[in-house]
Amino acid sequence: MQKAGIGKEMKLPDARVAQSAGAPLRALFTNSDFLNLWIAGLVTFGVRWIETIAIGVFVYQQQGSAFLVASMMLLRLLPMALLGAFLGVWAERIERRTALVLVLSSSFATSLALGLLALAGALEIWHLAVACFINGLGWAADNPVRRMMMGQVVGADRMSTAMSIDVGTNNASRMLGPILGGMLLASAGIEGVFLFTALLYLVAIATSLRLTYRNEAQATTGESVLSRVAASISLVISDRRLSGIMIITLIYNIFAWPATSMVPVIGLDRLLLGPEGVGLLASMDGIGALLGAFSIALCARADRYWPFYIGGVISYCGLMALFALAPHPLLAGLALMLAGWGGSGFSIMQTTLVFLATPPEMRSRVLGLLSVCIGAGPIGFLHLGLMAELIGSHYAVALSGCEGLLVLWLTRRWWRRDS
Repeated sequence: MQKAGIGKEMKLPDARVAQSAGAPLRALFTNSDFLNLWIAGLVTFGVRWIETIAIGVFVYQQQGSAFLVASMMLLRLLPMALLGAFLGVWAERIERRTALVLVLSSSFATSLALGLLALAGALEIWHLAVACFINGLGWAADNPVRRMMMGQVVGADRMSTAMSIDVGTNNASRMLGPILGGMLLASAGIEGVFLFTALLYLVAIATSLRLTYRNEAQATTGESVLSRVAASISLVISDRRLSGIMIITLIYNIFAWPATSMVPVIGLDRLLLGPEGVGLLASMDGIGALLGAFSIALCARADRYWPFYIGGVISYCGLMALFALAPHPLLAGLALMLAGWGGSGFSIMQTTLVFLATPPEMRSRVLGLLSVCIGAGPIGFLHLGLMAELIGSHYAVALSGCEGLLVLWLTRRWWRRDS
């Protein structure tokens, strides 16, 4: 199969491509399956950010440890690193709507259990740690299950637009989720947070059950799971486009994104904000990212995909360092908003570039490997958490951003398009 390079449209033999080519952005929402997948993503994203800020503030108030706060996010990412590649293979062998319902149901059960434990006054930090890991399984499955389905129902020609909408939704949840999480924590306690998120998961399950799209699970060929994973790794290593995407994803998730876990700590300790103020501060990243997603949806062309991707990492690393050192909440919020705006290019193009550069029969597996690279985040969270304990959270975030820019420059020979 002939593969187009990054920056060129790929012509892929998806059944819906011809029907979807050139359709306006609004036509995506007339596709009922896309709409249902989008709603499921909206709920999942919203719950993730509601719980992230609520758990971060709750753990820090209970234990006073920035390292424990970072560890909660680390545990959400750990399943990606450990199981992402295997989840990609699993997604090929099961009908994806069924897989999506199973993933959402497990997350619902986890949030409900935490809410009931909190109501009984029995909630412990280790309960939160276990729940973060379980919900991390759903996060790891999102690329090879829900987003893979999204690409199939809209077609390759509309994949970047669909991802702009989906990532924009994630960014909107990053804007509203922390605010809502902080308000719920302040008004209803941690039990109110988890009971509310359990209710949201029921909405996502209901929309997933309405999906009409069905894929045919790949028949068992006698090829082992390990050999299928090995084949996807071999493809990524041999394809310079895919290997470059994975390297940049690793850099972002080790040195840039972990900084989000320190926003509650910096807000509480350095900027002297309360739970509501911390939630508002954390939402600035989402506001900027939402604006960035809309901008990209309007102006994205195939030849801009790669500049958006690499530029997003550069801007996010630099601006998060500025956020960490800002002496006033307004300046910190502005830096976070600009970081989110720039970083949206990375977030949108990450899945889009992999989808377009990979043969259709390998997409679930390679998207699983992308989840593994995202799952390298625990290394960054551990690194950041330890530095925060030693030198303070704001200096740790600034140093991590500078490290990211340095590593990006040192690895340029592997991802630079014209080298």
